[in-house]
Amino acid sequence: MDIQIFESLKELNQSFTEWLQEILKKKKSITVALSGGSTPKSLFNYWSELPEGEIEWTKIKFFWGDERCVPPSDDQSNYKMTNDHLFNKVNIPKENIFRIKGENSPSSEAYEYSDLLNQNIKVVNNIPVFDIIILGMGDDGHTASIFPHEIELWNSSRSCVVATHPESGQKRVSITGRVINAADNVAFLVTGENKADKIKEIIENPLESEKKYPAALVQPESGNLIWFIDNKAAGRLTGNS
Repeated sequence: MDIQIFESLKELNQSFTEWLQEILKKKKSITVALSGGSTPKSLFNYWSELPEGEIEWTKIKFFWGDERCVPPSDDQSNYKMTNDHLFNKVNIPKENIFRIKGENSPSSEAYEYSDLLNQNIKVVNNIPVFDIIILGMGDDGHTASIFPHEIELWNSSRSCVVATHPESGQKRVSITGRVINAADNVAFLVTGENKADKIKEIIENPLESEKKYPAALVQPESGNLIWFIDNKAAGRLTGNS
């Protein structure tokens, strides 16, 4: 586990981008699963303002780790957020964008997106293998849309499942642990003081955390797990308070 702590969101975005560029240099193309949330939104804004050519967009195929079951025009849509803050501002080929169709029946779309992953990214031992999966973490310890009250979904034999938000009851389509832990590289982007307690618990007490928090179950077989976190999220870590 590699933990990188930053003074500012701008520094976090810059460091993550440099890490992405290093991976891009080594490959003809890469597959990336995106996350929703305020930290990725900041990253997308940062990317949209980079000089043209700084990132070779034609080499990246974009997917999502989860999506709310709403139409793509809905403000809650992860796709819409990415579209508004990135895709509409840079030259990304439409054929490189593979969205989860939140307007469809959740159960049908979970199957459809599993098939889409199998058809469009590398598959090893019947599991789709992303080059990069970007994850966020909720202050309840959830990641993608696998929540603590449905932690058993993490170990599903399927690549995508239907999850339910614990408070709103909103349905979501999410990739599962088998896909996350099969990825070549997994990156957490986590900011804010409201995440500090869970960050400390997951990093400093992993065995107990695995029983309670899906985010603690992120343990890619490649060993390539990197946390990009700001000072506020890292504020309660031993040695950083």
